[in-house]
Amino acid sequence: MHRVIAALMAVTCCASIAQAQTATSPPSANQPIFSLDRARTIAGGTSPTIESAAAGLRSAAAGRTIAGLRPNPQVQVQTENIAGSGLYRGTRSAETTAILALPIELGGKRSARIAVADSRTARAQIDAATALADLNLRISQAYIVAAAAERRVDVARQQAGIAGNAFKAARTRVTAGAGAPIDQQRADVLRVNADVGLERAVREAEVARGNLARLIGQPIDGALDLAWFDRVGGYGPTLPLDPSGTLALAAAQADLNTAKAQVRLARSQRIPDITISAGARRLSQTNDTAAVIGIAIPFPLFNNGAAAVSQAQAEQARADANRRLAVIDAEQAIASAQAELANAAATARAAGGPGLAAASEAARIARVGYAQGKFSQLDLLQAEQTLAETRAAFTDALAAYHDAEARLERLTAPAPELGSL
Repeated sequence: MHRVIAALMAVTCCASIAQAQTATSPPSANQPIFSLDRARTIAGGTSPTIESAAAGLRSAAAGRTIAGLRPNPQVQVQTENIAGSGLYRGTRSAETTAILALPIELGGKRSARIAVADSRTARAQIDAATALADLNLRISQAYIVAAAAERRVDVARQQAGIAGNAFKAARTRVTAGAGAPIDQQRADVLRVNADVGLERAVREAEVARGNLARLIGQPIDGALDLAWFDRVGGYGPTLPLDPSGTLALAAAQADLNTAKAQVRLARSQRIPDITISAGARRLSQTNDTAAVIGIAIPFPLFNNGAAAVSQAQAEQARADANRRLAVIDAEQAIASAQAELANAAATARAAGGPGLAAASEAARIARVGYAQGKFSQLDLLQAEQTLAETRAAFTDALAAYHDAEARLERLTAPAPELGSL
């Protein structure tokens, strides 16, 4: 019985959606259902969040190119013994030297820089996947709010119709002398309140639909997928999910890899580089030329790089601790989301199944009995109030279920294969 009622509610809601749209963008009957997947796809192509993540990937790729470059050579030209006095007046005794200096990196600095850049590129890829997962969660939550708002419009419209019929029944009874005038006044107040509630629900649905349209960057051309909104899964026991391979843990591991690479880079920088130079010197006085060869080696007297290594090692220890903490946080968050999802699914099935069927049948009996004079108006109002509360609880439970489902999907989103983005 409750399945039939739920199906009838879904059909009625789909028929009433077209009336709840704004006058500026009403969905056409021949337009397809605007699904959640379609909203995600559209938002993924227009969102500034995705553009920012793509820019981060390009920046990381450029950083990888820079890390692989070798130091530039230097060309030095200097002239001595000019503009002096006596023998050195003018340029008669000038000595001009041209030198080409070539820095040579030692200690594996270039490979260490590349390792740091590679780890940062991997982190940028994970950040891009995280940005997409966060955007999908945001779109899902906005879609859920909009779908729930449209479902509440349908419930409010049904309640307004019921209140209108109750007012007519009360007026008929008062006219026939079978009821007190206060019953008609009370029914009239309920009818007015139900009409106001319908107007408020329609406005809230328009706002929710507009927010979703602004989030995806274009108008919504069609009805939302309320059949998806009414669908509840979660049957059977909940199996624990392994957080390994998720975005959160992949990000923490990428940070640890970067910290390890930074330690290697700091150690390599303790080894001094050398600069080899070779050139020629021209003696103006004798017009002779002589070769000039040199080598420069820094002397690490004040800064031998030990402090930089200690700093990098401390950052590595912190990154490792954060990675272990991320495992604990992910396990707790996933377990909590699973529990919330199971509770919301049970509540939705109860409210939309036996609970809704019982409340609908009780309200139907109360209406028939009130029209026949077998029940008082208070009995009718109590039954109608119970039905309205059950329908609202069903919609709230569906929204809570899909929200928990979206958050669990975000928490368990898999990390991308590095190099695939």
